[in-house]
Amino acid sequence: MRNRTAPLITIEKEILNIHANIAGAVEARLREFRSIWEKGSDKDLFIELVFCLLTPQSSARRCWRALENLMQKGFLFNGCFADICRELVIVRFKNNKTRYLLEAREFFFSPVSRSIRDMLHGCSDVMEMREWLSKNVKGMGYKEASHFLRNIGHGDDIAILDRHILKNMLYLGLINEIPKSLPPMRYRGMETILREYSKKVAIPLNHLDFVLWYKETGDIFK
Repeated sequence: MRNRTAPLITIEKEILNIHANIAGAVEARLREFRSIWEKGSDKDLFIELVFCLLTPQSSARRCWRALENLMQKGFLFNGCFADICRELVIVRFKNNKTRYLLEAREFFFSPVSRSIRDMLHGCSDVMEMREWLSKNVKGMGYKEASHFLRNIGHGDDIAILDRHILKNMLYLGLINEIPKSLPPMRYRGMETILREYSKKVAIPLNHLDFVLWYKETGDIFK
């Protein structure tokens, strides 16, 4: 981890080098995400939504492993609270996240529900999609909604402001401190800052997220 006193030019050079090395892999992953929207079922979309509900303050790979266990055992779409909570033991805040999953499942898959795809189709753009998700899906704030939209192919112009991204925004001098909370207006403001920085360094915003994540974790995942 580089400290905050490292010259900005050094940090930017590292970011540019990482992007040069992983740009192909990033674009391949983004194509996979776009295919989920283009070809996936409503259940495929729900799987990605649940993953993004599980990830706050938890390891992404652990969350995906727990989600795979839920799918393999048939609990994701049919399990009760106890079934699901038992599989989420490796995820932080398993009780709350079990409730979020069950509420989302009821919201999108009850006999009178509209599907995730139909709901999002009713929005005019990705910003409206994110706003709708953050207001209607319990446990999903701007960060989680941005993550979900990126993971279904709608992430070209939004940022996932998680702790890794915010930490690097601080190191780059883009912000003065890491905020304790990110209400919508502040989130959009910081997203604009990162969007402008992505133009400055000529790295697409949806690539920059992966680059900064990779810089912190050495991983390209979800």
